[in-house]
Amino acid sequence: MIHRKSLRSSLALWIAIVLTNGISPAAEWPQWRGPNRDGVWDEQGIAESFSGEQIQPLWRAPISNGYTGPTVAAGRAYVMDRIAAPAETERVLCFDADTGKELWRFEYECAYERFGYPNGPRACVTIDNGLAYAMGAMGHLHCLDAATGALVWRHDLKSEYAIRLPTWAMACAPLIAGDLVVLNIGGQPGAAIVAFDKKTGEERWRALDDRIAYSSPILIEQAGRTVLVSLTAERLAGLDPETGALLWEAPFAPAKGPISVPDPVLHNGHLFVSSFYDGSMLVKLASDRLAAEIVWRRRGASERKTDSLHCMISTPVLQGDHIYGIDSYGEFRCLEIATGDRIWESQAITPFARWSTAHFTRRRDKVWIFNERGELIIGKLSPQGFQEIDRAALLEPTTGQLSQRGGVCWSPPAFAYGRIYVRNDKELLCASLSE
Repeated sequence: MIHRKSLRSSLALWIAIVLTNGISPAAEWPQWRGPNRDGVWDEQGIAESFSGEQIQPLWRAPISNGYTGPTVAAGRAYVMDRIAAPAETERVLCFDADTGKELWRFEYECAYERFGYPNGPRACVTIDNGLAYAMGAMGHLHCLDAATGALVWRHDLKSEYAIRLPTWAMACAPLIAGDLVVLNIGGQPGAAIVAFDKKTGEERWRALDDRIAYSSPILIEQAGRTVLVSLTAERLAGLDPETGALLWEAPFAPAKGPISVPDPVLHNGHLFVSSFYDGSMLVKLASDRLAAEIVWRRRGASERKTDSLHCMISTPVLQGDHIYGIDSYGEFRCLEIATGDRIWESQAITPFARWSTAHFTRRRDKVWIFNERGELIIGKLSPQGFQEIDRAALLEPTTGQLSQRGGVCWSPPAFAYGRIYVRNDKELLCASLSE
């Protein structure tokens, strides 16, 4: 049974917000990893350092458990969470981005099967042209009116596509590709990747027989064409986003269980992917045709004795001739792109612990890092080492399933309107980063 509570939102109010605050689409964070899904933030008027050791919030709003990072668009902030009792439900929540006032919530029954870290939903809500696309941990995909929370269409992907849940359930953030919404779901038959009409929910195409991965697809330009790139549990695949036809592939089958969480990263005609158990791979894209070839693939003896990068949660940064990312136990590493050789390693931004993580967001010549201790760090990346500029506490680590290390903040941040939006298992928090 579906339950929904909403408050009316008017176009006139949104126009007033835009005129008052000077908001532009470039200042929003409408999907996983930002406006272009590449972890880049380019707002003006942002402070270069913090005023103290603790960043003071503009507002806090109570929420429940989950790993879903916030998204921000049209003056509203969105997040998902889970209520475990008295009935198991997942919720899509919408707040006023300026005040933290709850505008609406969409709640649906969702009994969790047995899977690891059943804290709540994983995937960020995607906002596009007045619609919100939200996928829960059990594969419930909802399209909602972004202003009111009214249901537009829905799918129970696990049931409809005979999905065998992976170890940590479903985590793909919906991708908008033209008039389609695309997801990596590992369905059957031939439905590892599925595209739906974004307005009606009608299936438009399905592709591949691969097992599910946690990674989300991206769009790139290659040889004058738009290509949908997705990392499944078996390969890195380039597809025609309109038809799902396979254009090229690079095998990336796991030696152990498939744990591919980070997105593919595009840099100077190359794609880089990484996996917790299976190391890293660099693929070169042909510039004159739709083709790709593996430049190198490196994998250590195990997730403890690693080579190159064995990324767990965070998506690495490629800059210049180097790769920067977090290895399996929180080791912050710099690699040479050409070979995958390690240049340096540091424990400066994350504790040494299994799956220790931090999220990178590039802003011009600096990188903003939100680590699992709830700290926000500003710094510069270089092959000579990491230069920390400033650091401040922002959010309490609360995830009880990792209480033995004081909780963690694993949800990615959102940067919009000169602010940062972050969440834990208690609250959604907004703080100003403006000068």
